[in-house]
Amino acid sequence: MKMLMKVKSQMLMLMPQYLGNDLEDIRGRTVYEDGAEVMLPLLPLPGMPVPGQVIPLHLFQQHLVAALRSIADSDKTFGIVTYSSTEGDEQLSALSQIGCTAEIFSMKDERDESTGLSTLRAKARGRQRFKVLEMHREITGIVMAKVQILPELSFSRCLDELRPSTHNKFCFNSMQKHILFKYKMDRFACALLSYWPDWVYKMYDKDVLKSQVVNELYTWNESFQSVSLPTEAADLSFWVVQNLPLDNNMRIHLMSLNCTVQRLQTEIHILRKCTIFCCATCMVQIARKEDVFSMSEEGPLSAYVNPGGHVHETLTVSKARNLHLIGRSSSEHSWFPGYSWTIAQCDTCNSHMGWRFTSMKKNFWPSKFWGLCRSSLVPELQANDRGHEEQLQG
Repeated sequence: MKMLMKVKSQMLMLMPQYLGNDLEDIRGRTVYEDGAEVMLPLLPLPGMPVPGQVIPLHLFQQHLVAALRSIADSDKTFGIVTYSSTEGDEQLSALSQIGCTAEIFSMKDERDESTGLSTLRAKARGRQRFKVLEMHREITGIVMAKVQILPELSFSRCLDELRPSTHNKFCFNSMQKHILFKYKMDRFACALLSYWPDWVYKMYDKDVLKSQVVNELYTWNESFQSVSLPTEAADLSFWVVQNLPLDNNMRIHLMSLNCTVQRLQTEIHILRKCTIFCCATCMVQIARKEDVFSMSEEGPLSAYVNPGGHVHETLTVSKARNLHLIGRSSSEHSWFPGYSWTIAQCDTCNSHMGWRFTSMKKNFWPSKFWGLCRSSLVPELQANDRGHEEQLQG
């Protein structure tokens, strides 16, 4: 417990400040009705954001700076899509048909007087899923799209219609059994009055599925207990999409599901099958699920932007295998204050995998950890150990 409190206090202290503390807050929020068709400017990014995720932006391209400036002056909302092809180019045919609206909540617009060029630093938060109906590129280079806001559906509790009203006061909303007064009652007990056993109803109960997801996360690493997991089933399902190092195709599939229950069921299957993470190029083992931990309040996988404006979705792990370091360590533009970073490559194929972060202060915990790029990893489901010992780097 003391270690968990230490991790949590460390996360509060190490909230990334690399974008600076001078960003100006922007108030207001735009919420579209389910099924609404709206025109949005699109920003293609390497990763698929999800509702609730914070997206950092550092823009230098003048047409994008002008577009974000105009968005901030209007409804503050734009769309983000990812690349559905492996080439990752920005041709319209390469962009995914599923995306997420993003709302700017803080930004800083700066102008270099000597060159007349502007740069923009901003933070946006994912809001609502959408499906692209049609898109085109304007003469300014900005992609505009007509999108349809996707609904978030959830099953009602079917057994509530069967339960006698006099029993309701003895039942709780969780899947656990509790004692009220001197009585104990399972809210699934009235399944005896239906054609199906109680386990069938539990398969489609969002509270039961939510508890199963949380329990699976706790089996990965105890540090998850120090992370503030969402309490709502839909929010938790998006949190899992954000924090699992899945490839873009799997993320797009999960984001295309309109039913919270169906998304949670799929995630439970993935959490139970996923044991190790491999290099996306050569499939050599890089990390195990027990190595995953959180260095951010948002979870173990967060988006960070480098000085060049490229957004990296980075998974933090305590240990990594089959990696070697390139060059000297540097503390410049570090995403984690108090830590220096060193580039890490795969031992087998020399692909860029991420960075090793090393503490520059004695009282920091952990003293070192690894930040692995989501785009460089793939989960290997139910993989067997490779039969030979691999050198463990920690």
